[in-house]
Amino acid sequence: MARETPQRRAGAGLIAAVVALVLALGAALASVFAGTQIVNGLGLAGGQKTHWTDGTAPAAPPAVLAAADAQAPMPTQGGVTSALQSLLTVPQLGPHITASVVDVSTGQTIYSSEPDAAMTPASTTKLVTAAAVLAARGPAYRIETKAVAGTQPGEVVLVAGGDPTLAVFPTSYYPGAARIDDLAKQVKEALGGQAPTKVTYDVSLYTGSGIGPGWDADATTGGSGAVMTPIMTEGGRQKQQKYAQRYPKPDLQAAQAFASALGVPTNAVAAGNAPQGAKELGKVESAPMSRMVEFMLQESDNVLADALARQVALAKNQPASFEGGAAATKSVLEELGLPVTGYGLVDGSGFSRNDRLSPALLTAVLAMAARPDRADLHSIFSGLPVAAYSGTLTTRYLKPDQGGSAAGLVRAKTGTLTGVNSLAGVVVDADGRTLAFAFMADQTTNADQAVIALDRVAAALAACGCH
Repeated sequence: MARETPQRRAGAGLIAAVVALVLALGAALASVFAGTQIVNGLGLAGGQKTHWTDGTAPAAPPAVLAAADAQAPMPTQGGVTSALQSLLTVPQLGPHITASVVDVSTGQTIYSSEPDAAMTPASTTKLVTAAAVLAARGPAYRIETKAVAGTQPGEVVLVAGGDPTLAVFPTSYYPGAARIDDLAKQVKEALGGQAPTKVTYDVSLYTGSGIGPGWDADATTGGSGAVMTPIMTEGGRQKQQKYAQRYPKPDLQAAQAFASALGVPTNAVAAGNAPQGAKELGKVESAPMSRMVEFMLQESDNVLADALARQVALAKNQPASFEGGAAATKSVLEELGLPVTGYGLVDGSGFSRNDRLSPALLTAVLAMAARPDRADLHSIFSGLPVAAYSGTLTTRYLKPDQGGSAAGLVRAKTGTLTGVNSLAGVVVDADGRTLAFAFMADQTTNADQAVIALDRVAAALAACGCH
């Protein structure tokens, strides 16, 4: 199992907020890549931040990303091939690497190598999950968690809705998450003077196993994932750390946390089903789907990804299981007209070694998300990590010989499993042309060297004036 580098959470949130604001004002994709102005002097260029003193007007920060020019010349296939070919055949990437580079404005492929090959995608899978859940649920959708009255006096039934972000920490790990104690407060007010005496938790929403097919043995114990249950707090984390250990039974722990907030002893907590037509005692809602997608992409959060894949299943009337999520995701991709040749997902996170996706599908998703008529998908861009600045790219592109020239210019989703390294995202080239790319290697032997090799490829694409 591999871990992907944590993000600088505050800086990433500022970037996401600004880009989201630009999109909300109706700007075209070019505006997303224009010189974004970050408040309080937190702009970035080439990995450097500007600073200012409280009470002093800050100077305008440099651009985070290069400006896009819709009139810029499109790179030629020969020019891009010349720029990338030697970098894609280095030993560090192993004997098998596939690639796809697409011009975002036209959707035209300008470089490819086995673009339809079924590859192990690792966490680049999350791009597909993001597109599917945004299309199926919509960016404003919020996941509900309810409490209803049970059949016995004082019995409260916690009804799971599939939200893995419910907060119990003083400051939630997930920004904007609904809080368990807020739900408990609503229930107490609804009960009036009646004291709650029992908590039943209904987790019938999900079916099948909570452990994905093809997951490594330490997937739910190593801090990168958890047993998938339809209710959990803080992604199942026991502490407020990205790679904190997860509870072995996240649903039971969530129910016990709810019981504690109600003043009910934990030995009065049991699994069960909500009665038909039960009176609602309280309800809380997650952050909007767009924000959950952004966070999933920034942190490469596996638990959140697999929970969102189940939301796709629920939206398409499929079982909320690994199998249902994979089938529903494929259905949504087909409805969107995206290429599903090589599709073979078994989870929504890319945690499984059985997952298969093609580089052509990844670039097609990115190109579609760029279209002005697909505003519902734009949070994919605001969620992508920025080279040398945020998310899983925070510690990459920092040195000149490791793609440092592209710091602040590349937005991409990383993918890492033992023997697998991938990178898929968007970049504005030297002429101002916006390009979507996906590079996928599935026989690497040194992850650190493979990462540097991929970063050099993306940096070459950013520097390309290949026309």
